[in-house]
Amino acid sequence: MFRKEGPKLPESIRPASRMETVIGPAISIQGTLSGSGGVRLEGTFEGKMELEGTLVVGEQAKLISEEIRADNVTVAGTVQANLIAQKVHIQKTGKIWGDVTTTSLSTEEGGYLKGHVQMNEGGAPAHEPGTPSPE
Repeated sequence: MFRKEGPKLPESIRPASRMETVIGPAISIQGTLSGSGGVRLEGTFEGKMELEGTLVVGEQAKLISEEIRADNVTVAGTVQANLIAQKVHIQKTGKIWGDVTTTSLSTEEGGYLKGHVQMNEGGAPAHEPGTPSPE
């Protein structure tokens, strides 16, 4: 009845109960990762990533790619990639080197982004980088 609830976390970083895949801090992967569902990266990933779901890049994680596609991306670690996502959130420890194409971008104080940002209208799919923008 009088249950004390802990602090509410943003939906994009809630515990791994919604994350189907967790890549641990001692894991380093090179290759292609694609599919449906949430992925939490705590280790190192180098390669192509295309997800229908949420990607969470943990504080100690490092992600290197030419391009990353996911529905939602939360960055607390290091990303060296162009991101295409409906929602992108950069936490205070997060660092992105690359262009971001999104409909929603939020950054905590201290978050870092070096690259261009292209904001699409709400609900509009992100267009391919390097192609002309719809008029």
